[in-house]
Amino acid sequence: GRSQIQKLCDRVASSTLLDDRRDAVRALKSLSKKYRLEVGIQAMEHLIHVLQTDRSDSEIIGYALDTLYNVISNDLEEEEQEENSPKQVDDLGSQFTEIFIKQQENVTLLLTLVEEFDFHVRWPGVKLLTSLLKQQGPQVQQIILVSPMGVSRLMDLLADSREVIRNDGVLLLQQLTKSNAAIQKIVAFENAFERLLDIITEEGNSDGGIVVEDCLLLLQNLLKNNNSNQNFFKEGSYIQRMKPWFEVGDDNCGWSAQKVTNLHLMLQLVRVLVSPTNPPGATSSCQKAMFHCGLLQQLCTILMATGVPADILTETINTVSEVIRGCQMNQDYFASVNAPSNPPRPAIVVLLMSMVNERQPFVLRCAVLYCFQCFLYKNQKGQGEIVLTLLPSTIDATGNSVSAGQLLCGGLFSTDSLSNWCAAVALAHALQENATLKEQLLRVQLATSIGNPPVSLLQQCTNILSQGSKVQTRVGLLMLLCTWLSNCSIAVTHFLHNPANIPFLTGQIAENLGEEEQLVQGLCALLLGISIYYNDNSLENCRKEKLKQLIEKRIGRENFIEKLGFISKHELYSKAAQKPQPSFSSPDHMMFDHEFTKLVKELEGVISKAIYKSSEEDKKEEEVKKTLEQHDNIVTHYKKVIREQDQELEELKQRINTLTSQNEQLQTTVTQQVSQIQQHKDQYNLLKVQLGKDTQHHNSHSDALQVNGLQTEEVGKLKEELEEWKNKHEVLQGQLREKDSVIEQLKSSHLEMGTTEQSSQTSRSGGLELNNELQKELETLRSQIQQQSAEISKLQMENQKLQAMNTGADPALGDSGAAAASSSEREGRLEQEITELKSEVKALSEEKESLKQHLDSSSSTVAILQDEKSKLQQEVAESKKEQDDLLVLLADQDQKLSALKTKLKDLGVPVEDEDDIESGDQGDEDEDGDEEEQD
Repeated sequence: GRSQIQKLCDRVASSTLLDDRRDAVRALKSLSKKYRLEVGIQAMEHLIHVLQTDRSDSEIIGYALDTLYNVISNDLEEEEQEENSPKQVDDLGSQFTEIFIKQQENVTLLLTLVEEFDFHVRWPGVKLLTSLLKQQGPQVQQIILVSPMGVSRLMDLLADSREVIRNDGVLLLQQLTKSNAAIQKIVAFENAFERLLDIITEEGNSDGGIVVEDCLLLLQNLLKNNNSNQNFFKEGSYIQRMKPWFEVGDDNCGWSAQKVTNLHLMLQLVRVLVSPTNPPGATSSCQKAMFHCGLLQQLCTILMATGVPADILTETINTVSEVIRGCQMNQDYFASVNAPSNPPRPAIVVLLMSMVNERQPFVLRCAVLYCFQCFLYKNQKGQGEIVLTLLPSTIDATGNSVSAGQLLCGGLFSTDSLSNWCAAVALAHALQENATLKEQLLRVQLATSIGNPPVSLLQQCTNILSQGSKVQTRVGLLMLLCTWLSNCSIAVTHFLHNPANIPFLTGQIAENLGEEEQLVQGLCALLLGISIYYNDNSLENCRKEKLKQLIEKRIGRENFIEKLGFISKHELYSKAAQKPQPSFSSPDHMMFDHEFTKLVKELEGVISKAIYKSSEEDKKEEEVKKTLEQHDNIVTHYKKVIREQDQELEELKQRINTLTSQNEQLQTTVTQQVSQIQQHKDQYNLLKVQLGKDTQHHNSHSDALQVNGLQTEEVGKLKEELEEWKNKHEVLQGQLREKDSVIEQLKSSHLEMGTTEQSSQTSRSGGLELNNELQKELETLRSQIQQQSAEISKLQMENQKLQAMNTGADPALGDSGAAAASSSEREGRLEQEITELKSEVKALSEEKESLKQHLDSSSSTVAILQDEKSKLQQEVAESKKEQDDLLVLLADQDQKLSALKTKLKDLGVPVEDEDDIESGDQGDEDEDGDEEEQD
């Protein structure tokens, strides 16, 4: 066979006939599987040469690509797995790959061939490129990345109508995007999301075949740990397109293995977008999008559906956990989900039942714990609701429905250590960062056995600790107690109140026990440390100082600190500290909770310091604490004051609103009244005319008496008022004259300024316009005043007439019945007339008021003009200064130029005139070059 291979290679290299070369390459292909090493060593170079020179014949290119694939790929041998150890197989493929890619243009050539539409070229080309990427991923990725449009050209494979090429294209892109963020971004921006989601939909979502699986794996490559792609996915509204993936029927038995795999990957893809390790802002916006498009609701449906395979159910619980973690809106929705049981039970309760049920699979129980933790994460409302179900007042007396609180207590004290641990950690999460609930939980009482008094929950936890139960149970309870007592001195006091607790802790820490017990010792040390650090010295015989002396006497400080260090040095501690999800390789590894590791980190140092502090330092610290509390109180007080002021402001705003509306109503009323007054004026004029006639007819004695008796006073008053009006009129005239003169002055000053630069011309013309406007305003004011003086003189005339009537009445005439009647009528008219006059006077005073306002506005206009003038002057000054600066700059430039010229002359360069300087730059550069040559 080997000599045959050599002959074939010679034929490929030297034969001039294409048919001959093609047959030789076909023969090499048939030998390449069996004699992989030989064909690879002898033929590789010739085959690459064929790819370069015989591009026109797709058949020979196809054979050459297939042969290279057989040599480079390990797929065939992995399937057969002969006596060869897999290691050697791997090496062969990667060695040949290395030879092939040493010349980068070989990869570039392959990219060009993959662009060919011909099936016999494109398909083997895709397979070969995929194989190269599998063997030497990073190097091949780099070559493709730097070749022009390299990545974009490969994206076209997803649009190929031939399914086999499209599907292998997906596999190629999987290899291409493996852990290379730059390529991932390009692929995403080349519209990969759209195309892959279309393929998944076309193939029938989770019911699709292996193509769906491959598309999902590629999507995972593009999104995992790639924040910019995740953002692009969310902004492109692709999250909405994931919802139909999770639509399951009522009957879910008999799912195919492929469907389970597909759904698994779909759930993982959701988790990639909301992973707790993503930037919080990104996770949060994806969580909201998942709620708004109904994806979370769809996942909760799977959660409560029957017949869903256990591993899908577990992964769905983990997914729901991360979709709701730390997102209030989603947590609230989750709290409202009910299981379709009769009567309906909250989903949380149904899940907790699985968590404390030892017959359930371990991974499922871990998932439920995670879900509960995520529900409570940064969710004070949810924490409150859980703790509420434990408090005496709310426990359901009928015992019909079981509550979350009862399930947790049941789990805490059951015989299954795994349930103990899960329930303790779950309860600790209900108290996380929530001082109020830590205090509330102290009220919880448990009925122990019939006839015995109830025991507090805190007491019961310490009782079980001291009974020496399993390590897992004790670790769980100690983590719960440490969380409960930290940052809550009332809980510390309750704990210290039980005289058995401190001796138990010191006893545990002081002993030298085996490795199995070291973790418990460490946690006991932490609990004792918390009892010192958060101790408010309210119990006389358990003050900080006494507890420290006890440690010194029974344990020794160094020994205490060493035992405290056992926690964070434990092998399982660092694993739990990495991520929030509780994942344990086996049930007996279930020891640490993620949130608890944060507490340890926070407290380890401060407790070590506290143990070594003297009582004086403690006292000082107490004082500092007190002053801080006082400060807090002051702040709270001010917050309250601010709240009250805000309230007052709101009320005042409302009052303003009502007053404004009232004001508007009053305005309309005033307008109505003005028009009524006008009507009265007209009526008055009519009456006056009639009265004139009447007076000529009846100059009766009684009438005269009437007029004299009642009206003289009124008439006197009117006279005085008229005098006042005259004076006011004079004053207003004077003020107007003053304003006129001011405006004249301004005008003239503006004209003087006419010599300034153009920049000020526009504003000057503006000023003149303003002046003209003022003139007009003054004219109107004048005409108004003239009207008023005319009206005043009219009133004076009327007044004189009235007086004449008063004095001119003839007392000699006797009275008769008719005269009496007409006199009473006249009397009525006169009174009416007087009231009319009064209202007239009122109207005049209002007019005077408006005149005053006009004057004010005109004086403010004057002020504005003066302001304008000063601004203009300033502008002129500034522009002068700028001009001077420019001149100085120019002078500088001149100097520099002449200096440069002289320098150039010294160097022996001919210097052109001013006009040629622009084109002279070129000359300078040449000069430098010449100098270098001389050197």
